[in-house]
Amino acid sequence: MELFGIWVAALLTLCIYSFLYQDNPFYRFAEHLFVGISVGYGIVLSIHQGLVPFALKPLWAALTGESLSGLVKLIPIGVGLLFFARLSPQHVWLIRYPIAILIGFGAGIAIPNVLRANIFEQTRGTIEPFAAMHAGTLSGFGVLEAILMVAGVVCTLTYFFFSVEHRGPVKWLSKVGIAFLMIGFGSAFGNTVMGRVALLIQRVDFLLGDWLNLIS
Repeated sequence: MELFGIWVAALLTLCIYSFLYQDNPFYRFAEHLFVGISVGYGIVLSIHQGLVPFALKPLWAALTGESLSGLVKLIPIGVGLLFFARLSPQHVWLIRYPIAILIGFGAGIAIPNVLRANIFEQTRGTIEPFAAMHAGTLSGFGVLEAILMVAGVVCTLTYFFFSVEHRGPVKWLSKVGIAFLMIGFGSAFGNTVMGRVALLIQRVDFLLGDWLNLIS
């Protein structure tokens, strides 16, 4: 079975990389197989890790008298079933309620996390080096890094500050901000390319090593 799995993985890998030549039935087969397996796996995972432990088991415990607290699960179950109102043209308006609850709940959880991660933590990370500098625990290169970080933050934010016209010092600060943005975008793009190259190297190593046994 292990050898069979290696052959299946190798053939599917070649099917995917055949797209580099042109679109063909082998690539479409592997693509559809991947999408189908992913969706099927997601559905099974949702049933076994979501529906069964959080809905069916508590509801069954409530119906059999083991735990009446499971009756509370009827409320989220009913809200979830309203998603199927989409299948009925006469009752499609009912889907607004579960969507509103889902978006409201998701926003209530996401907004504090986004504020903490993208604003508070970023602000703390920008200020912390100066606290270390004041304490005398920052080296020469650390001081330079701290100054560059603050300069990059100020200049980049100036580029996105549209309440005043970009003239004079504001214009030059915004231009420096553009340079920092390009450096950031270039680093992100380079990291993405290196990640894809690492995946390619891993696949080639699998084909030449595990499949063809050409390398050890």
